Amino acid sequence: MPQTPSFIQSAQRTIRLELDAVNDLLARINGDFVRACELLLACKGRVVVVGMGKSGHIGRKIAATLASTGTTAFFVHPAEASHGDMGMITRDDVVMALSNSGSTAEIVTLLPLIKRLGITLISMTGNPDSPLAKAAEVNLDASVAQEACPLNLAPTSSTTVSLVLGDALAIALLEARGFTAEDFAFSHPGGALGRRLLLKVENIMHSGERLPQVRRGTPLREALLEMTRKGLGMTVVTEADGRLAGIFTDGDLRRALDRGVDVRHALIDELMTVGGKTVRPDMLAAEALKIMEDHKISALVAIDPGQHAVGALNMHDLLRAGVM
Repeated sequence: MPQTPSFIQSAQRTIRLELDAVNDLLARINGDFVRACELLLACKGRVVVVGMGKSGHIGRKIAATLASTGTTAFFVHPAEASHGDMGMITRDDVVMALSNSGSTAEIVTLLPLIKRLGITLISMTGNPDSPLAKAAEVNLDASVAQEACPLNLAPTSSTTVSLVLGDALAIALLEARGFTAEDFAFSHPGGALGRRLLLKVENIMHSGERLPQVRRGTPLREALLEMTRKGLGMTVVTEADGRLAGIFTDGDLRRALDRGVDVRHALIDELMTVGGKTVRPDMLAAEALKIMEDHKISALVAIDPGQHAVGALNMHDLLRAGVM
């Protein structure tokens, strides 16, 4: 009977080898990486990613990540490119070619045409002395000391390194372009992700008659009645001209009771949180959620440019809207 393999040991060995490969990549993020970013930023057309086999699968993911983070990109199968799809590539494009060996026949076949058309070529290979690396304006070194495959044959560590390198490119370009959460949202309009990113504070906040608010000098008991009527667990406190003075929440009430405050005679001014955290109505609801999480609070007031309270929302509103 063959000995039962240790699945855990095998998995741990694989993860360690791939972690080592990614750690080794850090030292190779150098001037070549900077040059590749510059070429991609200067691209007037699209980034066309090509790759065969496992490199092709990684190339598809890199193209998708670039496209969703502000860099227009798509994947072309190199074998199909040789049979008509090369017409999809223009002189304004940049080709990013992935090949661990750097000598994949289907890609090498395209090199003369890419050069003839004057198309910028970036390569990502495991062999800097390969035909593909030498033909490229810049080569990104994705070499690994050892595949995680015990036979050192199946692409494992090498595909992981290529994927990480592609993510590094995408995020570096995202930051260079000043790509925002709202830009990302317009690339992902469907489903829960689109809802979470496109929804704005004004779409879910309580406003008008639904906004709980009292003025400075209001007795605490009246403020509590306002909170009960509006059911938001808080009330906005305003100046006489409607500008925001502060906020009073269920948490403030509990703290007041802990201090032994006489709620029958106290004024809201004595117990409110002055100012409080605020948002703008046109702010993304996802940003409001981050403010709540960062400051460990459960409600926010929306204000206009004149500092007037125009709305309020809490965690339950975000949960009902599918933002959380």
